Amino acid sequence: MTTTKNTAAVIGAGFGGLALAIRLQSAGIQTSVFEKRDKPGGRAYVYTDEGFTFDAGPTVITDPDCLEQLWALSGRKLSDYVTLLPVTPFYQLCWEDGYRFDYANDQAEIDRQIGTKSPEDVAGYRKFLAYSQDVYREGYEKLGTVPFLNFWSMIKAAPQLMRLQSHRSVYSMVSQFIKDDQLRQAFSFHSLLVGGNPFQTSSIYALIHALERQGGVWFAKGGTGALIAGMVKLLEDLGGTVHLNAEIDRMETSGDRVTGLVLKDGSSHQFDQIASNADVVHTYKDMLRGTKRGEANSKALENKRFSMSLFVIYFGLKREHPELKHHMVLFGPRYRELIADIFKTDGLADDFSLYLHAPSVTDDSLAPAGSSAYYVLSPVPHLGTADIDWAVEGPKYRDRILKYLDDHYIPGLLDELVTVRHFTPFDFRDELNAHLGSAFSVEPILTQSAWFRPHNRDDVIDNLYIVGAGTHPGAGIPGVVGSAKATAELMIADAAQ
Repeated sequence: MTTTKNTAAVIGAGFGGLALAIRLQSAGIQTSVFEKRDKPGGRAYVYTDEGFTFDAGPTVITDPDCLEQLWALSGRKLSDYVTLLPVTPFYQLCWEDGYRFDYANDQAEIDRQIGTKSPEDVAGYRKFLAYSQDVYREGYEKLGTVPFLNFWSMIKAAPQLMRLQSHRSVYSMVSQFIKDDQLRQAFSFHSLLVGGNPFQTSSIYALIHALERQGGVWFAKGGTGALIAGMVKLLEDLGGTVHLNAEIDRMETSGDRVTGLVLKDGSSHQFDQIASNADVVHTYKDMLRGTKRGEANSKALENKRFSMSLFVIYFGLKREHPELKHHMVLFGPRYRELIADIFKTDGLADDFSLYLHAPSVTDDSLAPAGSSAYYVLSPVPHLGTADIDWAVEGPKYRDRILKYLDDHYIPGLLDELVTVRHFTPFDFRDELNAHLGSAFSVEPILTQSAWFRPHNRDDVIDNLYIVGAGTHPGAGIPGVVGSAKATAELMIADAAQ
């Protein structure tokens, strides 16, 4: 452990912010986290209602090793703070015609299911898996936690990116290997989990498939919020602090440096280094308002493409449904056309594809005895794509989705409802300060990846850093935890100078 006299502030107690704070505190940098809301977690907030516990956001935990590393920095163990439970199958994929595919880490079972559906695609899937593993090695293991601070760093990576055909989309690459339409959907939807359009997102993001096969899919006992609580406890055990209900009004600057934070309550706090886990546009447009850098960079960021938003419903039922799987992807009647509507059309499609989270299947502590907790999300356009009044349309959309689930997947749902709430693009904008209500920040297309994403250290303000979905490598728990490693290495090195 290196010891410095430096102090650091991290804005936002999401996965990225907490992972960064743990790394800094483990290196001897006295670190304080400031969180706007009344609980830590950011998108991984937790709601409780009528004895039910609902994870607000990420529920798919992959690459547990990236989490283990946070505890290992101080000689501790993740398992002493959090219990991770394996989830199998990883997902059950369902279509309206009744076809179901259980995607699990069992090669023989995957081959059997593919062979039953489309025998010629068994060999094709094996080739896709090999490609995905190649991309995983090059794009995740080698580049996933390396900050891209200059164009030369991108040029050095270019030959491998070209060899892997990174200019092609995820769906295009899957289609090169797999012919059956439903299987193409099964192996291309993953980019949606990090805010990407499968028909436009770089094929580099096919690495998610290998990432899951490599490390499995896990769920924290007690919910994803229990993992957040474990991270907070680790940080506090190391001597770091988390301030809740501590909304930042602005950063204080002197020349080309940030010197401190002013909270909404008027209090001022001085730091040697500041990192923002907040939305990148909000960071520059609002927290750095009135500065040349804030004004210039917020305009540049606003010209980027942002990921879609989400409409999420949290509901508790007075019965258990053991026939469901923990993670279910429910494909609607359209795939390519629906995704085009989500990313490009001003309006709300009549159909939808859904992700259904049924954690009570794995962990019965999340609901009262004999009951079950759920959330279901629908990808929807962000507020810059579709001018929808969610205050009016939200309740209607909620009712349409719940009826669809009652009709197709959870018979009796409407009669069994105990509690229900929903979260719209307006809430992403207002609660999470997300630009345009985007759920995953900057869209992960090739021209907005690596060096082309907002950098882990600001190009002008040399003691201001970015962490989380808006910087390299991108969204998803492994992505934002990886961004924390890249950012921490810069901050620790800078503090030692």
